[in-house]
Amino acid sequence: MKLLLDMNISPRWVDFLQKHGIRTVHWSTLGAPDAADSHIMAFAREHKYIVFTHDLDFSAILAASGDTKPSVIQLRTDDISPEASGAYILTALQQMQAELKDGVLLTIDTKRSRVRVLPL
Repeated sequence: MKLLLDMNISPRWVDFLQKHGIRTVHWSTLGAPDAADSHIMAFAREHKYIVFTHDLDFSAILAASGDTKPSVIQLRTDDISPEASGAYILTALQQMQAELKDGVLLTIDTKRSRVRVLPL
């Protein structure tokens, strides 16, 4: 599993996720900080990344495109720091590993996770 962190996710997540054995890169190390979300999605699709974001635009891009990849993980909590949300993310990644490979929109908050199979 390879995660690509969107600009609205703290780079601190890279160390947190890598310590748990998840290959992770932050967009700021790959491309322009003001890159369009559609550009980030295209890069993720081409390089087989799963996008991790706090932005609802990525689900809209998936819905409009009808694509089956890349998978997108949306963190929908007020505190999106690894300290506050890390346990939720790790649990969801472990539980949904196969689905994330196949192509899903995974929405995670403090109370539950919701998964929608792509295309939307």
